[in-house]
Amino acid sequence: MKIPSSASEAEPSAADGGADVMPAAAAALSAPESTFDASTSACEVAMAELRRLLAVWRIHEPGARIGRDPEELHQLRVTARRIDATLGLFKSQLPAALLRARRSTKAVLRSLGAARDLDVQLSELARYCAGLPESERAAAEPLRARLESDRSRARARLVRALDSEPTRRWLETLTLACAAGAERNGGERAMVLMPQRVRRRFRKLRKSVGKLRPKSPLEAYHQVRRRAKQLRYATECGALMFGRAAQDLLKALRRLQDRLGVHQDAYMAQSHLAALAADPGSGLPPATLFLMGRLAEHHARLTAQAHRTLTRSWRRVRGKRWKALRARLAELADRAEAANGAFDVQGTAAEDMASQEAAPVVHAPAPEARPLKH
Repeated sequence: MKIPSSASEAEPSAADGGADVMPAAAAALSAPESTFDASTSACEVAMAELRRLLAVWRIHEPGARIGRDPEELHQLRVTARRIDATLGLFKSQLPAALLRARRSTKAVLRSLGAARDLDVQLSELARYCAGLPESERAAAEPLRARLESDRSRARARLVRALDSEPTRRWLETLTLACAAGAERNGGERAMVLMPQRVRRRFRKLRKSVGKLRPKSPLEAYHQVRRRAKQLRYATECGALMFGRAAQDLLKALRRLQDRLGVHQDAYMAQSHLAALAADPGSGLPPATLFLMGRLAEHHARLTAQAHRTLTRSWRRVRGKRWKALRARLAELADRAEAANGAFDVQGTAAEDMASQEAAPVVHAPAPEARPLKH
């Protein structure tokens, strides 16, 4: 099996029903790969993933700065979130400099999030108005202009944040650490560590879901979505090791995450509309305020469906898909235990021999190489 050293998280491929992969992202997907075998350390896997994410960052940062295509900012934010998730997943295996850099990742995410939220709200406003009679659409223009103005200011702050010394130092720290790489066969082996991480993330997700009730606040559903993302990112990091079972679970996790994301976006838009309506200095005319009330009710109806959405999506995650992956994780644990004895024997023999046979390669069905959706 192989670990991609560079890939893209751009638009989903045509096979997924989405847009074609961007040319630069496709080039990143075809970059050279590093080998993965039973001796590969968790640190090596982490470094490979960070190198991949830095390549994706370089693809999308210019477009996010320009601001013509909202998808560029979306992908840059997803990339920053994945960098944060990777640093968290391998926090015990990475150098101290990378762990300190994680604090800066949080600041980068905040600056990206403010502008991205306004992109989403403008898109939702356009979609909502498309279903209105022509006579009612004019009432939305003052709201659209206000959101556009807010977005322009948020994007100006975003560019300043990207140019700031802390952000550039953050990128430099990541780049230098990835260039240094990880010592081959050093530290915990990925085949031992990563199944443990996936099982732990699943338990946390299951616990969060178990706490939910039909009247739970949307913040609780957002916590479930965060846990689902964490499980998804951990599974994706080891997907080539886990095989087909991982791909099936990832599809269900993406579905759960995307559907809960619709409710979260509606909740954020509803809160923003309420704040604008309560602002005496907004200058919005009565007809616009009335339309905002109707739009807020539309968002409220969406958020009210969160529990039903989660129930359906969670059933797909925890059922046969998780059971298949759990069986694969157990198989890997058995192989890791057997390989551990082989490594001990090899290590002893290495003291008396100038060379020794390489560790056995772990084989698993390799998934199709394609960009992953957010």
